[in-house]
Amino acid sequence: MLTSKARRRLALKTSALGITSTLVVFVGAALLQASPAAAMVDPVSTCTAPTMSQSQLEVPIGAAGTPIKSVNIAYTCSGDALATTQTTVNVPISVTLDTVQGGASVDVTVAMPTLTLKTAVTTATSMQVDAKFAVTGGMLTDGGNKPGGAITLAAPTSVPAASVIYKVTATTGATKLIIKPSELKLTVGAGTGTGGTDVIAYDCTLTNPGIETDYPADAKIKVVLTPPTSATANTDANIGWTGTIQDTGDPLKVPANGLASAKVFAKIKASGAGAPTEVTGEAPLTTTTAGSTITFPSISAKIKATTAGSVILTPGDILIGATSTSPVIKCLAPTSGLKTYTMTVTAGNGSTPTPTPTPTPTPTATTPKPTTTKTVTVTKTPVGGGGKVTKTPKAGADTGGGGDMGPDGRMFIATGLGLMVVAGAGGLMMRRRNQFRA
Repeated sequence: MLTSKARRRLALKTSALGITSTLVVFVGAALLQASPAAAMVDPVSTCTAPTMSQSQLEVPIGAAGTPIKSVNIAYTCSGDALATTQTTVNVPISVTLDTVQGGASVDVTVAMPTLTLKTAVTTATSMQVDAKFAVTGGMLTDGGNKPGGAITLAAPTSVPAASVIYKVTATTGATKLIIKPSELKLTVGAGTGTGGTDVIAYDCTLTNPGIETDYPADAKIKVVLTPPTSATANTDANIGWTGTIQDTGDPLKVPANGLASAKVFAKIKASGAGAPTEVTGEAPLTTTTAGSTITFPSISAKIKATTAGSVILTPGDILIGATSTSPVIKCLAPTSGLKTYTMTVTAGNGSTPTPTPTPTPTPTATTPKPTTTKTVTVTKTPVGGGGKVTKTPKAGADTGGGGDMGPDGRMFIATGLGLMVVAGAGGLMMRRRNQFRA
């Protein structure tokens, strides 16, 4: 049997331990809530196409022929986006034209089927589709990430079927446009780019490849944008662009035919404040000798926003050649995971035409009519309470205070925590006093 003193000591120890544990839980919960969330990376799956020669689209250029207008590609997929059971994705790919003229474009439709995600999403988003092709007799002129099926919280692991369209431009003088699917990259999430990287992995190809051992190239280029420090609506502003090739990627070299009189065209994507969706800056290329490593000049691009607000800027594609419409080298930028820059636009000082005043007609003299004025005094006796307000306000909003709602719940929490601390301190003091008595 425990003595009364032993039972009291055990009770005091248990009480002190319980109070301490409660405080630790409160502190731990507060720290957990205040800690920043870990940076999340958008899940990605990479799918590769089989290397069968017949799995390609063919469109005659400039004359009638026998086109191959549709193929079904069985991609083999791996990565973190798709469910582990979905290792193969069958994707129909098609064109609608029987023939195309040189310099004209063909729409290539990638019909994505229903997909299953490996991990459920916690916010509504979409599946980004980046289909790559090996093109002969032309070039991919509208590639990169494109939005596919929308992913909702009602079905957080299901991606509905959706079609994505790419454009391929036929080369003048070629006889056949051949489009061979090669890779399919699927990314969960749009990828805003905020806080992303400024070292961009560009997919660089030649318009007329020929025999070039340096192309295609996966060039890593550090791109830095410098927004204007002050910009006003309806006025041109300059965005600075610099690009530096990194040693971690493929070298970007001048092709065998050289780049005489070539320029570098840097595209910048924009959104917000009525700005155009894309602007292009240009500057002469200084390294034009065949085989030499390309060095980018500093470039300035003009942009004009039409309203006050913020414009979000993102690096885009890089084109090298005499013109931006027919480049020799085209480097495609990814459309997600990039660092973004903000340009602040203030209201412009554009002048508004002053309206022509309307002449005031000269009043015609008339004899004024006499006006009768009546004054009425109304006396109203307050009802009840001797003229005082006897009704309690309905809610705190009527008085600015608590109204009928009663004390704030936070008062109870603060009081409870104070009592717990006092109880703990008192218990420990009793324990110390008992120790001395013992």
